[in-house]
This record gives sequence, C-alpha cells and structure tokens, in this order.
Amino acid sequence: MSRDPSQLTHTLFLWVIFLYGTGAILPFLFPRRPHLQNIIAHGVAWAGSVVSLILAVFALGLDTPAIFYSPSSFPLVEIQFRLDPLSAFFILLISMSGMAVSLYAFEYVRNFEGRYPVGLLGGLFNAFLLSMTLVVTADNGFLFLILWEIMSLVSYFLVVTEHEKPETRHAGFFYFIMTHFGTIFIMICFVMYYQQSGTFDFEAFRASGTGMPQAIRTLIFLTALVGFGTKAGIVPLHLWLPYAHPAAPSHISALMSGVMIKTAIYGLVRVYFDFLGNGFPWWWGFTILVIGAISALLGVMYALMEHDLKSLLAYHSVENIGIILIGIGCSMIFQSYGLKSLAALGLLAGLYHTINHAMFKGLLFLGAGSVLHSTHSRNMEEYGGLIHKMPWTALFFLIGALSISALPPTNGFVSEWMIFQSLFLSFEIPDLLMKIFLPIGGAMLALTGVLAMVCFAKAFGISFLAKARSARSKQAVEVPLLMRIGMGIMALYCVVLGLAPAWVVPLLDRVITPFTQTPVAGSMISKGGWTLEPMGAKYASISTPALTLIMLGVIPATLFLAVALGGPLRKRFYRTWGCGLKLHSGMEYTASGFVQPIRQIFSMIYRPTVKLETEMLEQSRYFAKRKRFDLSFQPVFQLYLYDPVVQFFLKLADRFRIIHAGNLHVYLAYILLTLIILLLWVR
Repeated sequence: MSRDPSQLTHTLFLWVIFLYGTGAILPFLFPRRPHLQNIIAHGVAWAGSVVSLILAVFALGLDTPAIFYSPSSFPLVEIQFRLDPLSAFFILLISMSGMAVSLYAFEYVRNFEGRYPVGLLGGLFNAFLLSMTLVVTADNGFLFLILWEIMSLVSYFLVVTEHEKPETRHAGFFYFIMTHFGTIFIMICFVMYYQQSGTFDFEAFRASGTGMPQAIRTLIFLTALVGFGTKAGIVPLHLWLPYAHPAAPSHISALMSGVMIKTAIYGLVRVYFDFLGNGFPWWWGFTILVIGAISALLGVMYALMEHDLKSLLAYHSVENIGIILIGIGCSMIFQSYGLKSLAALGLLAGLYHTINHAMFKGLLFLGAGSVLHSTHSRNMEEYGGLIHKMPWTALFFLIGALSISALPPTNGFVSEWMIFQSLFLSFEIPDLLMKIFLPIGGAMLALTGVLAMVCFAKAFGISFLAKARSARSKQAVEVPLLMRIGMGIMALYCVVLGLAPAWVVPLLDRVITPFTQTPVAGSMISKGGWTLEPMGAKYASISTPALTLIMLGVIPATLFLAVALGGPLRKRFYRTWGCGLKLHSGMEYTASGFVQPIRQIFSMIYRPTVKLETEMLEQSRYFAKRKRFDLSFQPVFQLYLYDPVVQFFLKLADRFRIIHAGNLHVYLAYILLTLIILLLWVR
C-alpha cells in the first residue's frame, strides 16, 4: 500500500523536531553523569541528523512544497513551515554536516568533562541543529525572526563555552552585537513587506514582490543585503568571524562556519529570487558581484597573515562566502538582461559552492580541532612534523586543503570552475560595461584561488611537515577513532561532490528551476554523466572522473617508463645539507617567513609594523644573544569604520544620560509616551 508523500514528509519532519528537541532536554536529566550526557546528546543528534537527511532527500523529490501548519493564538505569528526544494537543499546541508560532527563530538567533548557542563553543551548542540533546520523551513516572517533569534542566542552561548577566558568573552560580546545588528535590518526588511502585504505570511510576500514600487523593492534589497550579509560575513561586516569561530569549541566552529553562515545565503536567495521575483535592475547583481569579489580577495589575503589555525580558517569563510556571492551576483545580472540559461548557471554554481564550502570547511575545522586536541595550541608556529604523529588527521586535512584550494578533481574545483564559466560568458550580455567588469571579477577570483593555494600550502606544510617545533608537537598523538570517522565522512563528501557532478547538478537544478524557470541540467550533463558542459562543448567542458583516472594513470605510467628506460629503481640515502650544521627545527620555514614576499607585495593593504629587538652579547657587539621579532597589521576596518561608530554611540549615550532622572513618575511618562507613538504608528 503506497503512503501519501505529504503525510510521510510531515511524519519525518515531526521526528526531526522530536529527536533534536529530546537531545536538547534529555541530558539535563542526568546532571552528575557527564559521560552519559555526552553519549545521549550526541547520539540523539546523530539520529536526528540521519532522519533529517532522509527528510531532505525525500522532499527534494516532491513535485509540490509540503506545508505544515499549526494554529497559533499569538497575533501576527502563524506556526507554519514550508518544505520546498530550496529548504530541502539547506536541510540536506545541515544534516550532512550534523551527522559527521555528532560522531566527532562524542570523543571531542570528552575533553570538556569535569571542566565545563557537558549536558549544557550537548543540549545547546541539539538546539543549534534544530534552530537552523526550522529557520530554513519557516513560512512566516515573524516566526522566522523568532527562530533566527533563537539560533543566534544558542550559537552565542556555544561561542562562550570557555567563558573564563577574557578573549572568549570579548568574542562572544562582539558576535552578540553584530548578529543583532544584522537582525535589525532583517526586521526592517520584513516590516516593509508587512506594510505592503498586510501580513507576515511568506506566501503574501511572494504575491506582493513584483507589484511593489521600485523604491520599496530597492530598500528591501539593501536591508536584506546588510541583514543577511552580516550573518554571512561579507566585507566590511565580517569582523565577528575571526573572533567568534576560533573561540567556539571546534565541532561548533565546524557547524558555525560550515552551516550557520549558509542560513544567510538561504535568506538572500529566498528574498531576492523567491519574494522579489524577476525584474532585477542590473546594478543589484553588480553590487552583489562587487561585494563578493572584494570579500573573496580580502578574506584570503587576511587569512594568509594568520598563524592561528582557526582564525585562518575563519577568514577563509569570508573568502568563500564572497565566491558564493559572485555566483549569485552573476545570476542576478544575467536575469536582468533576460539571459535565463546563464542566470540558472550562475545560481546553480553559487549553490554548488555553498554545499562544497560547508563540507570542506567543516572538515578543516574538525582537522584543526584534532590538532588542538593533541597539541593544546592553535599557533601554527608550535606545530611541525604532525604528519608522523597524526597521519589520519594529516590525510583528511590535506583533502580539505586541496578542496578549498579548488584543485582538481575535488569539489571546490568543480563549483569554482562553474563560477568562472559564468563570469567569462559575460560576452553574451548586450552591455559593454558588463562585458568589461565581469571578466575583471574573473581575474579577482583567479587571484583569490592562487592566494588560497599558497595559504593552504603554508597551513599544511608548516603544521604537518618537517620537524616538530615544540614539545607540544613532539608529544602529539593521533585522535580517537570516532573523531577520525567524523573527519573521514566529511572528506568522503568532498571527494564524492567533486567526482559526481552528474548527480549533484540535477539535484540543484530542481532547487533553482522555480526561480529561474529554466532547467539546465539536461544541457549541462553529457556523455552519460561523464562530462560537465555549462553552455555546450563549444565553449568549455570538464570531466572530473576522467581527470581522476588520468591522474591515477600518470603515476604508474611514469614509474613504468622509469623502470623500462632506466632499469630497476635504486634507493640512495643522504643527509640533508645544513651548511655544515646539525639540522634542527629552527632552520625550518616559519609561518611568518613563508608569507613574507606576499606581505611585501601587498604592504599597502596590510600596512605591517615590524618591531625587532636585539640583545647583543657582552663579549662582542657582533653577535646577538637574543632577538625578538614582533609583526602586527593595521586593523583598517576596525580603525576607520567600527571605532568611529562606537565612539559616536558612546557620545550619544552620554547625551541621553540626561533622561535618567531617577524619578518613577518620569519613567512612567516615558512608557506612556512610547505607547502613544506606537499606537499612532500602527493605526
């Protein structure tokens, strides 16, 4: 007997809520048994992620969106959720990461037992997964804002887990301020929709999208960009990422950087492509493209100068959000000129990079967490030689590094290659300005790719290769099995998403077709799924499976030729020449030395300050006893953008001190006056 698909979807959705909700509450029933709390919290989170994954896959195959409605007695709030292909895609992304991170957390969180409340950490972990799932399914503006706020608060409490550290409290406070700054703009965006449609129902938002005055549409575009852009971490609203992501426990960092900031991408796509509909002015897409290109380039440039491994990864989140926005910006530009196939290609490429970034960034944060777990340090200068101590972690980190560097045949390569195709197909646009600027965006993306490769050559080389530079590194050991399985699952995602675009592109095509009205998967996949051709073979095509087979064939073929032409291979062992001195870790490249040429080339942007203190030997002024080298960079955005704003509000707050009369009657008068103003506003 066949079962109604909508009923099955409804059942799965309720199971996801039940499991995550149980995982959020159940650990508190065993307050004195942290080990059991850990097992319950992350075991239930894993089960919830599995059911959520089934729900997402099932929902992607539905022909019509599934609606879940529950009566509400609260004014303006309707408890309504909608599962369409876009929501299902983001649930897929959340659940894929959630499955791997839950397994990893079983062992990682044991390190916190006895020091921090494990039940609270596990409960918040489940609440975080649940809030993200509900955010991407909410079908009412007021409900969305409530869930968005819950997600932000839960993530804040997770960030300040190690709250005894001053830097963690500062990171949490900064994140708290910035996330609410963004929420204010999202509220303004939804209030404008409410004034146009008379309700917070998303269906009414869709109906009113194209009929609104252009000035209101533009205000909605800008407020959504600032609101969701703050959560996504676009430049110059990115400063909270390098504070918050490193401060959080590493498995939470993986979710925040890999998944949570993608809810902002969901919000942008939902507002622009679903609510506002077609009819974008060209400058909307151009604005998104420029912000994306600047975010990508500056993100990777600041990442290069970081020696804190988690801060480096946080800056790369800024870079990759920029790359995603380049794809979305291209799509909006093409759509404004009526080039629907190219618009579909740009949006598809942007969403492809969204899921790819979630996987390889989650993997890299888990890898960084493993290194931190073994060495108790985030400073790369204290690593070195870890490949000998942690071979599995090194392998998984290398896969993540290759993916984020967009090297073939990994997943990062496929999505960035598709974004390049979008940019270079700009000659189809009947506008000279766009024909010039889009290839410039391509050049910036190419420079970003090169710098990302240099950055991860540094991150992997300095951390895992050569000799150990500290006692911490010498004493490091491989992480437990479940942590390796968690990283292995994420690494597998990276490989599969790179080798099987023939599976991924049709899936993404179902997600974007309701917005672009032009399915493109059929024309992009050819030769039985082996080749990807964005706009036909006459322009460009790529086959990552064939490329992989060729690469795998080159090594045996080279060895065969070497043996055939030169005879049997012989091994010779020599000591590395060290200028006559015994080799030691002090002779190795440091992270600072590795990027010194790039620092010089871009000194106008970095504005470095070098401080060198030398203490000479008493016996001779020619030989130094000790040298101290300090390198710092001018925090341009904080100095010229954030600090003036903070100073302005401090002065403003100082002026408002006059209303603090200390008299109860005056305060009651303030409340009465506020009520009168609100009543006049909503009448």
